[in-house]
Amino acid sequence: MSEVIVTVRGEQERRVPPELGVVRLTVRADGPERGPVIERVTAAAEPLRDDLIAHRRSGEVVEWSSGRISAWSERPWNSEGRQLPPVHHATVDVSATFGDFDALSWWVGEIADTDEVQVADIRWELSPETRARVEQEVAAEAVSVAVARAHAYAEALGLEAVSPLEIADAGLLLAKADAAPRMMRAMAMDAASGAVALQPADISVSAAVEARFLAR
Repeated sequence: MSEVIVTVRGEQERRVPPELGVVRLTVRADGPERGPVIERVTAAAEPLRDDLIAHRRSGEVVEWSSGRISAWSERPWNSEGRQLPPVHHATVDVSATFGDFDALSWWVGEIADTDEVQVADIRWELSPETRARVEQEVAAEAVSVAVARAHAYAEALGLEAVSPLEIADAGLLLAKADAAPRMMRAMAMDAASGAVALQPADISVSAAVEARFLAR
């Protein structure tokens, strides 16, 4: 056997402590009259915005945003098929990115007792700079794994030299119907949230590549 084409897959994963906590919440009010409902939402949202402005100035919040008030009404039906008087709804969506997890825990604990505030979720993320750096490092490590596998296959066949022919994101080189491209992905693991105690899970950054080598 003089030469053979070896096709391999290289994968690598690294878990990195999160640097940012992104909390999304909704301020909501309902009632029979539109005016008072909007007033309640406005009154509940204003101190939240003031808190976030203060946290932003202190450096505990990286960025935050607040949407406009969304208001609508509906006429529900009772169990007897009779349409009831209108019910008015109003909401304001708020999102904040905290770089200080202690400050995030305290803030969530404080707003959790507010009737009009509903915390939608808390996501743990890496900063863009850290994510880009780790993705590059993990991708390079995945390539090294593919090269090592190609050498192992070549040695098992009694061959010595290995030369790269092709390399691509996983799913692009091998024509498989069930293969999905996933070269690099950064995904937040399950985040456990509570009124005060938050347990940020590590971020899993993974890379997968496929490569063809000519072994002689």
